[in-house]
Parts: sequence; structure tokens; C-alpha cells
Amino acid sequence: MRNRISGLLNKVVLLGLLATLAISANAQDKRLRLGIYGLNHDHILGFFNYMKSGKANVVGVYEPSRELWEKYKKRYKLPDSLYFNDVHKMIKATKPDVMLGYNAVAKHVDIVEVCAPLHIPVMVEKPLAATLEQAKRIEVLANKYKIKVLVNYETTWYPSFQYIHDMVGQDSIGKIRRMVIRDGHSGPKEIGCSPEFLAWLTDPVLNGAGALNDFGCYGADLATWLMHGQRPIAVTAIAKHYKPQVYPKVEDDATILVEYPTATASIEASWNWALNIKDMEVWGETGVIHAFNGQRVQLRTPKEETKFTLIHEAKPIPAPNNDPLVYLTAVLRGEISGEGDQASLPYNMIAMEILDAAKRSIQEGKRIVLQP
Repeated sequence: MRNRISGLLNKVVLLGLLATLAISANAQDKRLRLGIYGLNHDHILGFFNYMKSGKANVVGVYEPSRELWEKYKKRYKLPDSLYFNDVHKMIKATKPDVMLGYNAVAKHVDIVEVCAPLHIPVMVEKPLAATLEQAKRIEVLANKYKIKVLVNYETTWYPSFQYIHDMVGQDSIGKIRRMVIRDGHSGPKEIGCSPEFLAWLTDPVLNGAGALNDFGCYGADLATWLMHGQRPIAVTAIAKHYKPQVYPKVEDDATILVEYPTATASIEASWNWALNIKDMEVWGETGVIHAFNGQRVQLRTPKEETKFTLIHEAKPIPAPNNDPLVYLTAVLRGEISGEGDQASLPYNMIAMEILDAAKRSIQEGKRIVLQP
């Protein structure tokens, strides 16, 4: 009997110890508590992969479509306890540190409408909004409630693009005179985007445009970053509709010329490229740097006109600027300010001005001068 009682006591002690360790582990979990708003943007796959690897702590998912939730639940073996069809209930139950927006671009403003009064910061997938009016509403709410609103671009984490930015900052090629930024692929339908993604991506209201918004936003943001937040003086744009049978509602190709007092940016956005492309050339007074993709770069100067500098791999970007989740954590914990970054709200407001002016230029068939 004594041995039996002793055994029971040992089990109780062991269970208590395990409970204490579990509580301690939870208390020491330094990961952000992530709330997800929407699942109809295919880039959500990245954060679910973070979650699968243990890097991300997703505490709740709001998605109006139960069918869409079931699709992701099955793919990632997600527990039903994560799912909510009411965002207010999700926030109350899970208390997220930040909300991640993976819904239609025109609905990004809805996320901020919900989260700003609750002082919950927001990070959305690019671009910031479908229209400049929506972006201005987001800006008003962010400033009123003093929350961070960030925008996630894939190119933010490209070592090659960071290399260009750093080399320009070191005056390696003199003052910037021309930027040529190309982004896109053969088309969202052609590359196999999900039906839920295609439904809004090819809608002029829900996406705000077609390829112009989808890929023009990269160039608008990158040019703003390279010009250190300088607003352009004018924008001229043209749009093409090469595949009306595939994309009947929106343009599938756009070229945007952005004028600054001392430089120009040519932004080439398309769903008609022969191959996937995220490419940037920056021409200065004394040379040119060309990023061919996220890693490969080449620097050329007049001394090397007859022999090109070998294309090389850019060095990895040091943390916390090398990864969206690491970056987001550092900004929200005050380890870095996030000001002057590609993800920052002020820079994205300028990017939205560029996109808005481009649409007006196409509609009116003229150069649009921006008001000071």
C-alpha cells in the first residue's frame, strides 16, 4: 500500500512539473501572436509554411468562406480551433499582437477599420490598397490610433536589391539618373493561381486594376525607396490589353514613367512576360548596377565598358531586414523604427500616388502633374 501511495504521489509531482514546464514554455514564447485576416491571397502559403516549421505562432484565422478554410485546414492539418467566421470574436478570443492581411486589396481598409481602434498593428500583402482614397483612409486611421501599418513586398527581402540601395548610398555610381524596374510573369491564370485569388486579382474594383496594380506597385515602392521618399513631379503611363479573352476586365500590361527633378523611373509591369521576372537597373552618373533577380547583380562603370564585371551573388541581408516575420517582430518590439523602409506607410502612400496618377494618365491620355 505504501509503495502504491508513493507511486501515485510521484505521478502527481510529475504531472505538476510538466504543467509548470508547459506554462513556463508558453511564457517564454517570444513569437508574435499572429492573427490572419482572409485566405484568398495565395501569398498566405508563406506564413503557413512558417507556422509549419514552428517560426510563426498563428493564433487565429478569420475567413468568411468555410469552404476556403477547409481547403487550408486539410493542406496544413490545421485545428478547427484556429478558425473564426467573425473577426471580432477572433480578436476577443485570441488577442493577436498583429493582424496579417491576406484578402482582396480593396478590403485592406476593412482590416484597418477593425484593428486600428483596438490598437492592433496591421501588415498587408502588397499593394497597400486598391485606390488612393482607400490608402488615405488607412493613413488617417493609422495616425489617429497610432498603430503601425506595414506592407509586405517580396522584393524587400532581395539581397540584390539591397546591394543596389547600399552601393548607391556609398556614391558608387554617382547620383541616380534612371531606374528601370521590371516585374511580372506570364499571367496569374497561366502560372496556376488559385480560383479564389484569380477572382479578385482580375477584378478592377477588388484589385484596383490588373497588372498595373499587381506588379506596378513593386516599381513604385522601389523607386520611392531608392529616392529616399521623394515625391515625383509627374507620371505618364500606357496600358495594353493583349489577352482580353483571358482577362476581360483589366489590363494585362502597363508601363509607367515617373519623373523626379533629377531622375526618371521606368516601371514595366506585365502578365505577358516570357518568363518570371523581378529585375532592376539603376543608372547613375558614373555607372550602372543591374539586379537580374533576387541574388545576381552586376556593376559596370566606364572603365569597364569593354569587359563587364562578372555577375555575382549579393551577400545575404543581415537580420532583421532579411525576412518579413523577423522584420515585423523587430518593428513591433521597437528594435528598429521601420521608417524609410519599403514596408513603411509613408513610402507606400507615395507608391499609391504613383499608381493613382498612372491610372489617371491612362484614362485621360496625358501626363499627370502631381500637386506639391
